[in-house]
Amino acid sequence: MPDVNEIKAVELAKVLKEKQEAVNKAVDEVKGIGEELKGKLAKGDKVTEELKNDVDKLLTEVNGLKSQVHDMEQAQARNPVTPEGAKTLGSMVVKSDQFKSCANISQGDRLHIPINVKELGSSEYMSYSAGALVQPHVTGLVSLPEQRLLVRDLLTPGNTDSNMIIVPREEFFKNNADVTDEGRTKPESNLSFTQETVTVVTIAHWLKATRQILSDASGLQSMIDGRLRYGLKLKEEQQLLNGTGNGMQLTGLIPNATKFKNESNIKTFTIIDQLRLAMLQVVLSGYSATGHVLNPVQWAEIEMAKDDIGRYVIGNPQGQAIPTLWGQPVVATPSMKQGEFLTGAFKMGAQIFDRWDMSINIAFNNDDDFVRNMVTILCEERLALAIYRKDAFVTGTLQGVSAEPQKAAQKAAQEAEGSKTQ
Repeated sequence: MPDVNEIKAVELAKVLKEKQEAVNKAVDEVKGIGEELKGKLAKGDKVTEELKNDVDKLLTEVNGLKSQVHDMEQAQARNPVTPEGAKTLGSMVVKSDQFKSCANISQGDRLHIPINVKELGSSEYMSYSAGALVQPHVTGLVSLPEQRLLVRDLLTPGNTDSNMIIVPREEFFKNNADVTDEGRTKPESNLSFTQETVTVVTIAHWLKATRQILSDASGLQSMIDGRLRYGLKLKEEQQLLNGTGNGMQLTGLIPNATKFKNESNIKTFTIIDQLRLAMLQVVLSGYSATGHVLNPVQWAEIEMAKDDIGRYVIGNPQGQAIPTLWGQPVVATPSMKQGEFLTGAFKMGAQIFDRWDMSINIAFNNDDDFVRNMVTILCEERLALAIYRKDAFVTGTLQGVSAEPQKAAQKAAQEAEGSKTQ
């Protein structure tokens, strides 16, 4: 048998399950022989040497299997690829060296705890875990994330060390590529850029807390996860979508997106149809749409749309997958105004640049914290959004008469009937 420490976590879990089943089977066999022995002894029958040997053999086998199971359970617990407990911003703060040393900090000092958000992911909802004590079953499959997507998840990530980003924005491209004869001058295509400066902005907020919370790691963790990080990410999403670029606001996607225009000959369409037409508009600009952003109300209407016999067109009440429409992910967020949408080539058309990852500062001498025995906990980040091409994004009001095909058909029929009677 190979060294159990060298078996990968998935293989180890599989072998462990097989060994546990073998132990259970062997125990059942021992119980069966035990019942047979008990019956013979009750009748006064003589127990044969063969039966005794069978019992000894099975007991030896059970003990050996139990030993193997114990070794594998120990190896699984210390295996470097065994999943760890879920990380949250709060748990990273309370486990940091800076926080652990706060007992030695004097009244006038300030505690700064930088956080690597790449270890957290970008999901809005926190993962409250029982910790590494309760390990998830490893199946060998990478499951889809259960949390809702954020606008940040659709965009290309990036980092910067500067306070401003110079964006070379493509304004015009004329493709003159053509087949050419030998010796002829090759055709020249034209491409023009303009430069735009995007300022790195700061998003921050703070909370007051009693100094005693520094002794309550779980309480501090829940405050950071449930309020500070959540509030920061909520404001970030609002700015990514709706920021005007004026003052200290981000340059948002919607104010810079192209207005929806029906490029097809279809005159009557549903909400679902309109989002497909918006994808077409993005394609005609030279990009491929990679996502949609909707208000949760409109996404609920789309998911609940039914055909003529009551079957769901898009939604599945038992579904667990990431929301998608026309093969692309959907972000349903309250930051999107009701009745409006955004469709675009998020990966190619724009990019987030993080100047500061999310960080936590704990101050002991802000205002009257000293006399009130309070602390101030500040959460902040710095970032910029660069939009490379505005026509890679399409926005507008959802003009579709309904998300439901039969209602759209009925409305179209009524309009046609009305035009005949006029």
